[in-house]
Amino acid sequence: MHEALADPAETAAALQARVAIATSSVLRTAAGISDQQAREPSLLPGWSRGHVLTHIARNADSLRNLLIWARTGVVTPQYRSAEARDLDIEAGHSRPTDELVTDIAESAAGLADEAALLADAEWGVEVEGLRGPRHPAWFTLWRRLSEVEIHHVDLDAGYCPADWPAAFTTQCIERVVGNFCDPDCPPVFLRSSDAAQRGDHDQYRIGPPDVMPAQTVTGPSSLLLAWLIGRSSGSELTADPPGPLPALPPW
Repeated sequence: MHEALADPAETAAALQARVAIATSSVLRTAAGISDQQAREPSLLPGWSRGHVLTHIARNADSLRNLLIWARTGVVTPQYRSAEARDLDIEAGHSRPTDELVTDIAESAAGLADEAALLADAEWGVEVEGLRGPRHPAWFTLWRRLSEVEIHHVDLDAGYCPADWPAAFTTQCIERVVGNFCDPDCPPVFLRSSDAAQRGDHDQYRIGPPDVMPAQTVTGPSSLLLAWLIGRSSGSELTADPPGPLPALPPW
């Protein structure tokens, strides 16, 4: 889901700055991972930390393709195919850490350089990724920010959901809850225990829109988001009425 904007270019500029900060942060974490640690499991089933780091790099390349599409008007697929995406990640995951770090830095710079080439009007051009609906070019930068922030946590190297910037957490929850409205999703109110103090929206709901939730799950925004996207069991959240948290469908 993405909203219509009065000034896509202004939004893109703000997102570019946030992506740069998030990239610098994940690069610092990656630089502290040894070659042995890069081969150890990440929080993503079946993927090592090297897989996650390689994916972060290839994701930058893929989103750069969408900005090229927006700038030139020539359809440029995000990936050649889903199979090619997976093969590229598999081919790169076992490299030494310094190569993985360099790859992320160089691919991120390529994305930033391409973003700098877009004219203001081109940020509203619609493109289409490997999955999901078409979206304007500026939303590509939100996708990049989400990839970097979420996969930074997946590295399991000291960066946790509580470290996500508050603005990212709030905006991500607002977008993610829209994915949890199918009939197989339990109807639940979500209440953030820390959003009101920042002046942010503090209650959401998931589940079929025609079914009134009978349970409220409460906790810090970062932990609510982590639970929704499968990065936490939700053990630090509370349910009212008391009981186990409902099982969520995959994000």
